[in-house]
Amino acid sequence: MTYDPTVLPAGLPVPEDDGAADHLEGRLVPPLFLETTQGELNLAAAAADLLVLYVYPRTGRPGAEPPAGWDETPGARGCTPQSCGYRDWGEELRAMDATVVGLSAQTLDEQREAAERLHLPHAVAADPDLRLADAIRLPTFEFEGKQLYKRLALVAEEGRIVKVFYPVFPPDENAAEVLAWLRGRLG
Repeated sequence: MTYDPTVLPAGLPVPEDDGAADHLEGRLVPPLFLETTQGELNLAAAAADLLVLYVYPRTGRPGAEPPAGWDETPGARGCTPQSCGYRDWGEELRAMDATVVGLSAQTLDEQREAAERLHLPHAVAADPDLRLADAIRLPTFEFEGKQLYKRLALVAEEGRIVKVFYPVFPPDENAAEVLAWLRGRLG
């Protein structure tokens, strides 16, 4: 059977809350400029209104098997289903005036490939140097000698982070969870 990154296999390990995102609520979003699939983005400017930023380790590619141990690493598998969730719920999020942005440590070329293949209407940012992790201490993990982001989502308004979803599981339900929270908060 050919590997399909859009499908979550049964039995994935559930990530535990290690407290690595506890400090984020209330923090200012830094004026960090990131290259995205839709041009340069100033995170602070995007957070001046309503920003939904979902962060993930890396997307897979159809037919390219994930590295050994990927599926067994809690929180690693599911980046593509998470992104597809934001694509599928994007219209509702945009109707709430939310700017949706995805972000991982992948290169801009890798982000462009995934955004085109998955038909993502929102910007996807490349942060291969983990600049946002350095700026606000986002949680990361090491896999095969490379630092990657742990999966999370945050909502920012008026320049501050007002809600953090961490850990995110299952990843394919994250966008719906964020949307439900926003509906409950914004009415």
